[in-house]
Amino acid sequence: MRTRSLSGFRATLCRCLPFIVAFGLAVPAWPAETAALLSALGRMPVKELTVFKDGHAFIAREGNMPTDASGNVLMDDLPAPVLGTFWPYSAEHNTHLAGTVAGHRRVLVERTALTLRELLEANIGAEGFVTEDMTNHYAATIVGIPARSAEELEATSPPNSGDKLPEKGTLILLKTQNGIKAINLDRIQDFTFKDTQKSTTGQEEFRNLLTLNLNWERGHAGKTAKIGMLYLQKGVRWIPNYKVSLDGNGQASIKLQATLINELADLDDVSVNLVIGVPSFYFKDTLDPMALQQTMAQLSQYFQTAPNPALVNSALGQNFYNSIMTRQTARAGDYAQSSTEPSATADLGPDIGDSKKNEDLYVFNVKHVTLKRGERMVLTVAEMTLPYQDVFTLELPFGPPPRMRSNLNSEQQLELARLAAAPKVMHKMRLTNQSSVPLTTAPVLILREGRVLAQGLMTYAAPGAQSDVAITTAVDIQAKKSDVEIKRTPNALTHNNSQYSRIDMKGKLTLTNRRAQAVDVEVTRYVLGEVESAGQGAKIEKVDLFEDEDAASFGETELPNGWNWGETFNGVGRITWKQKLAPAAQLELGYDWFYYWR
Repeated sequence: MRTRSLSGFRATLCRCLPFIVAFGLAVPAWPAETAALLSALGRMPVKELTVFKDGHAFIAREGNMPTDASGNVLMDDLPAPVLGTFWPYSAEHNTHLAGTVAGHRRVLVERTALTLRELLEANIGAEGFVTEDMTNHYAATIVGIPARSAEELEATSPPNSGDKLPEKGTLILLKTQNGIKAINLDRIQDFTFKDTQKSTTGQEEFRNLLTLNLNWERGHAGKTAKIGMLYLQKGVRWIPNYKVSLDGNGQASIKLQATLINELADLDDVSVNLVIGVPSFYFKDTLDPMALQQTMAQLSQYFQTAPNPALVNSALGQNFYNSIMTRQTARAGDYAQSSTEPSATADLGPDIGDSKKNEDLYVFNVKHVTLKRGERMVLTVAEMTLPYQDVFTLELPFGPPPRMRSNLNSEQQLELARLAAAPKVMHKMRLTNQSSVPLTTAPVLILREGRVLAQGLMTYAAPGAQSDVAITTAVDIQAKKSDVEIKRTPNALTHNNSQYSRIDMKGKLTLTNRRAQAVDVEVTRYVLGEVESAGQGAKIEKVDLFEDEDAASFGETELPNGWNWGETFNGVGRITWKQKLAPAAQLELGYDWFYYWR
């Protein structure tokens, strides 16, 4: 193969110039020097990743990146950060970052020539033999393919019409023994090269580029520069899950593993921080303008969330809110999806963590993680042994007074019938967290002697706290409820010129243990009104119907919305018992209460 230099090509052009002028054609120079070379672009590696359960990740990227002729770093893998979280920096000695520009630029991309046109264009100045048809065969040198350069198009276009790419023609100029010949490219059937030809060609195209403008203090730019950037972006999440093996003697062997979902970028030997708890990212639904995108790239259902109404109605000029809520995590029932919620929230996938019920932040660090974009990985995060206790619980909500039931529609009556069905005792596993790490809200698989007992939901428990996980309905512990009216006092209360009667009630709960072992039972009973007395060491409380989280949901069974429970002066009473129930024994729990009704 004979190699021609750029200077040799220019000499050939000079010798052919009279013929080119005679034809009135223009041959463009080598692709525009203002176009960025793809070889000058880089992909900055991810060094550390902090992953939250809601699908957001705080990314730390850093590396030695190639510089262009101006000493700047160009990148074509733009991030899509959350508004206000994008922070690039320079880690190069005696060099600081003057600014970062995101914009639309022309890029010269070198690709393998796949068509005859591309091959001819890649070998300007090459000699060979042209075949136009079966009889027309001649020797020629490729002079060029006329095109209008991007600069020419931009100079002749109306103002503000945008950047242009070169406009290529359909002609090719060939130097023959008779002069410069201009023919349509589609007339050439084949071209035989005298020497080995170049197999790649450079084509200009538009790319969204990130340009990090560096100021080199000594005035001499290096071939590479150590730079980095920090930003928050949606695209990686982790889903915790537990396996709990019970030994039957009060000890539970617990393993925590994480399912890591990566739809952000390739990870190569990265240090990954898995975070329990999710801070409040106030602008999490707003892209930073540096993203140069209308919307983020489409992610799978594991990252879809409903729009944040508070964000839609907020002003972007408000301060970034990043407080961490530390309220107590609610019971497992609070995480169930309501059938009345908008359908847009039905695609959350296995979303266990909820930013409305945050946990205190805790970080598990996993080193040397390699995971391609689009892949999933299961990681073992922690192992521990904790004490547990078998607990049997019964929670009974209150129902509407008998006089009100006739005013209910059929749907409400069916709901009432469901609530009034025979109460069921739940068998729960109560873990005491004696470790130094918290238990996070996550699915839990419960086994005993290698056999599956149940799958439930682990609820958050800080070190020293307890977490109750429901195992199953305890069919061998029977419960029966009996409530009767014992007295009615007319006109016992006057409110807003209305007379109210006082209704006195007596209730009794009967629990029977059919198991061969003694069990610990915990009973909670809610009543409408005020509790006067309760036996068997009961604890009596008057709770706030509107503010108490447990009272608002009436235990683990939420009553229908829209039921009028009378005037607010009735209130809600809660009675709790903790008792030991011997085998084949029966326990009776009595209580008295009253309420007002019109």
